[in-house]
Amino acid sequence: MAPKKKILIVDDERDIVKALTIRLQSSGYNTVVAFDGAQGVFMAHKERPHLIILDIRMPAGDGFSVAEKLKESKRIGRIPIIFVTGSPERSAEERARELGARYFIKKPYDPGELLDAVRRALETKPSGG
Repeated sequence: MAPKKKILIVDDERDIVKALTIRLQSSGYNTVVAFDGAQGVFMAHKERPHLIILDIRMPAGDGFSVAEKLKESKRIGRIPIIFVTGSPERSAEERARELGARYFIKKPYDPGELLDAVRRALETKPSGG
């Protein structure tokens, strides 16, 4: 059997992290978590996940700055990112796409939609390869 895919969840809302962790693990994924932007960047380098689920609004670096920092690294700059956010800003989705996000999902999210996005993001190969 293929090794489990590892997903990094970066979100400062512990309830959301807990719910995502349970949902992803019950779908056969391994999860690692970070609760702020700085920790998210650190964990991405340390754990080298297959996918990152990233909140936008959080302390110690918002999701956009995390995505920008990850892009600068050759080793982890190609990891697909799914932004999950409660941010009401219209421009947020546009900015997420500019940073290469595969999907942009608004909170409160539909769990099925999120799992579907995770599965599809893990299936697609990075472009420009």
